Amino acid sequence: MEVLIRINNQTAGRDKLARLLQYMSRALWAILEGRPRVVHKLQGLEYALSTFRKLLRWGRCIEALHSALQAFSHPDVVQRTLLAIGRISNACFMFADHLLWLGRAGLAKVDAKKWTSISNRYWLYSLTVNLVRDFIALKEAKERKGSIVSEGAWIVDTVKNSCDLLIPLTAMNHLKLGPASIGLLGVASSIAGLLPMVHAPFKI
Repeated sequence: MEVLIRINNQTAGRDKLARLLQYMSRALWAILEGRPRVVHKLQGLEYALSTFRKLLRWGRCIEALHSALQAFSHPDVVQRTLLAIGRISNACFMFADHLLWLGRAGLAKVDAKKWTSISNRYWLYSLTVNLVRDFIALKEAKERKGSIVSEGAWIVDTVKNSCDLLIPLTAMNHLKLGPASIGLLGVASSIAGLLPMVHAPFKI
């Protein structure tokens, strides 16, 4: 219970918990497709959680851009490049996400299809760069014992990014995965994203 309270006290923690419930809802309505009333309620819950998460992330594109500028001070040129590209892509993803929330809230007229596509594209870019960084870091962690970040932390991050990667790939029609598979992938990546918040050695 203390762990749950600690996570819920953080905005990022609430976002991750809501994400876990969101993808659980998707997996469940896909599995229970023969029960239309239950499916309708679960789809409504998924949509509400998605909208709630967009509100929680409001303004994060500015934070992401600021962190991208900080990445240019990294001493290693490869890590500097990967961090900068990943964070700029994340900032673009967040900006599209903000516009989508404005549309859902009825505060602006937004082409949801267009901006969802843009959001997925930049999310994919960000995840791809993060996975490259994970693989490089894993290789270095194996070669260099006693590093600040444990090998386990990079494995968890690799699992999280690998599961997430398949979600925008499916949304962009590069893969053909069903709602149940997407829901389960989202649950797995959400759990991997929560682990560093409950177990410090998994924090990068």
